[in-house]
Amino acid sequence: MKVGVPKESAPGERRVALIPDSVRRLAEANVDVLVEQGAGDEAAALDSAYEGAGAAIVGDVYSEADLVAKVQSPSEQEIGRLREGQALVALLQPLTSPELVGALAKKRVTAFSMDSIPRITRAQSMDALSSQSTVAGYKAVVLAASHLGKFFPMLTTAAGTIAPARVLVLGAGVAGLQAIATARRLGALVFAFDVRPVVKEQVESLGATFLELDVEGAEGVGGYAVALAEDQHEREQELIARHVAESDAVITTALIPGRPAPLLVTAEAVRAMRHGSVVVDVAAEAGGNAEPTEPGQTVVKDGVTIVGETNLAATMPIHASQMYSRNVYTFLDHLIDDARLTLDFDDEITREACVTHDGRVLKEPVAV
Repeated sequence: MKVGVPKESAPGERRVALIPDSVRRLAEANVDVLVEQGAGDEAAALDSAYEGAGAAIVGDVYSEADLVAKVQSPSEQEIGRLREGQALVALLQPLTSPELVGALAKKRVTAFSMDSIPRITRAQSMDALSSQSTVAGYKAVVLAASHLGKFFPMLTTAAGTIAPARVLVLGAGVAGLQAIATARRLGALVFAFDVRPVVKEQVESLGATFLELDVEGAEGVGGYAVALAEDQHEREQELIARHVAESDAVITTALIPGRPAPLLVTAEAVRAMRHGSVVVDVAAEAGGNAEPTEPGQTVVKDGVTIVGETNLAATMPIHASQMYSRNVYTFLDHLIDDARLTLDFDDEITREACVTHDGRVLKEPVAV
């Protein structure tokens, strides 16, 4: 069996699907790995390292590989290069990508989406959503600290005592919890809110204060939050606004699978913030949690800097690739038996991750 690793073509994407360490593990299992020349350069994984791990460096992985491993969804051109019967593993976001899913089914590609791995115990090491959210949560705090004209920690100096920055984190999923932990390590006073009361203990264990806002939502499949009723959502926005106005930095991380990001921070709430404050919207790629967010842009509105980076994980390509590569390798190890791709659709991991197979769509996009 041959696994191919192409160079990512999406603008700004610096990650690579498999790093040399994972290639070595596949080679030990008698799986041949083909790596496109320069595929890992931006993640500090050089062609020489891949060759040392047992990979072959080629110009075109699509023509020879039985399975193509990517980070981002394939472009229209890349879909055209896929062959009937070929397998694909990537972050496909199938719930919101009907055209992509349809095109893959039409090509009769067996496609697996790394963001559809079920959140069960035996699949934890394959959970790419969690690994990349960890990177995003960390980087969000670094961005907030770099844009904020204040120290994060309290400092006692000969020039006087400097109060710590006040940071508000909205959403306490993987990205939010990592943001909380990072902001606390930098010495900030951290407050957090989530509609799922079950996360309160996790927030407090990281040294943050959980905000009791009298708004309680439900927890859906996989531990994700579900959308609030309209009246509850309006109440949520009003209560959040009070705390936003008191914060030096606000980091928003709330996402609902298959739906646009919920609007948590209104334009009015941002206007009430002090000049020089910062909002980092981790949910920008799904439209954003903050009303003034411009996805892909960093803007200043009413004296507040709003960071709307849409691919934070790609800005830390070395560790993001290391984590994603381990996710992909573990998933491939699950699928490959005796150097052959073996599909058992009675297995929950295989069934839930598979998006298209034999010309059929197995995971229907969600109407928004």
